[in-house]
Amino acid sequence: MIGERGQVRVLGPADRDQFVALAERDPVLNVFADYRARLTNLDERWLGGQVWGRFDGDELVAGMHMGANMVPVECTPDDARAFASPALRRVQQTGTIVGPREIVRALWDEVAPAYGTPREARWVQPHLVLDASPAVAGDGSVRVTTRADFDALYPACVAMYTEEVGVSPELGGHADLYRARVQQLITRGWSFASFDEVGRVVFKAEVACATPYAAQVQGVWVRPDRRGEGLAVSGMAAVVELVRARIAPTVSLYVNEFNEPARAAYARVGFVQTAVMATLMF
Repeated sequence: MIGERGQVRVLGPADRDQFVALAERDPVLNVFADYRARLTNLDERWLGGQVWGRFDGDELVAGMHMGANMVPVECTPDDARAFASPALRRVQQTGTIVGPREIVRALWDEVAPAYGTPREARWVQPHLVLDASPAVAGDGSVRVTTRADFDALYPACVAMYTEEVGVSPELGGHADLYRARVQQLITRGWSFASFDEVGRVVFKAEVACATPYAAQVQGVWVRPDRRGEGLAVSGMAAVVELVRARIAPTVSLYVNEFNEPARAAYARVGFVQTAVMATLMF
């Protein structure tokens, strides 16, 4: 597997520092891969997959996280095509391919016949960033959740996931895994919500991954009967304040192009677009 830029091989713990340095060329866009490298030390036992790298001599010049999420890191289209061979070995293990649209397209052009038709293909997802105080006041009722909130929070998380992805996270006997994930986010202080007077979730969001440089937000949700009240705007402003105070100085997320209410809400909070992402779901 020799390409124009050199060798392509699987990375391990000895490559951890070089991979983190690669990811930190754009620490906001690459926050997921940077976080995963720091968390697992690139040890396959903890990755639940592999990370591959492309080299120019001894220099790591591009990477590809290959777990349930396949994510390019500092890839050119040519780099993405160079990772097609290992990607083809992971057809059954891949749940999503996600990254900058041009790079996802280059990889997909190589592997599509083996992967088949995605369950969903979202080719235009603006990547948004805010590295300052929000432009509007935050909702003071939004707070970091605790273990005592789990029973109220979990159904909201299931509802958000089902609405966003199109299938329940509990499908296929995965309820225990999803419950554990929600509990993990609460324990880390990465779960935020507001509640009404009877304890039901009104607004919620989580941090999916974080490094000292950036945090990526996911799972933004307003209860359907409370939509249209501007709660996403004030809620996200509060989340930005909490994340920047407690976790990382820059907050990022990506949103579907067709979700105009969400895009308008994020713009009012002060988020600006820095890239276009694409996500393929299987």
